[in-house]
Amino acid sequence: MTVTESNTPDSLFRLSPLIRITLLCLYIALTVPLPFLSEVTNSPVPSSLLWVGIGFGFVALYAALSERVILDDEGIKVTYPNWVPRFFRKGWTLPWSQVKELKPRTTGQGGLVYYFLSQEGKAYLLPMRVAGFARLVREVQQKTGIDTKDVYPLAQPWMYFTLLLFSFLLLLVDAWTITTALGQLG
Repeated sequence: MTVTESNTPDSLFRLSPLIRITLLCLYIALTVPLPFLSEVTNSPVPSSLLWVGIGFGFVALYAALSERVILDDEGIKVTYPNWVPRFFRKGWTLPWSQVKELKPRTTGQGGLVYYFLSQEGKAYLLPMRVAGFARLVREVQQKTGIDTKDVYPLAQPWMYFTLLLFSFLLLLVDAWTITTALGQLG
């Protein structure tokens, strides 16, 4: 937390560690066996190229998962660390004075997400995967006066625990796959 000119502490919210770890584990489980399988099957795509692609993909995913939400007396900001190129993830800022309402929208999978609507009619997605989401929503209500009692996160923690469990199971299958592939190469 930092202190602004008005001596009111800013609130910093980062992506939930459970979500970050789960998605990174799933990425690793889905991609790491590919170079080994490429070698065993004599694929026209060299395994070294796959390793480079996997590395770039991991960095891109990590960058996307490094989102930070900052609430202060001025407004809400969604930012990324300086090492994340702005063309990849640029973030946004919305002053509290410009917030008109918080509008729910149904997702394609039947979930519910919320958008800040500005006085100009622009929509800004309410970050819902942050650690401390309930506190974020309370602070938004304090700053805007918008009733947020019915605003809940899109995915519950048990969903990510389940995905993490299946990612670990997939990693076990990956270990067997890689061991088998290395056995055929040797």
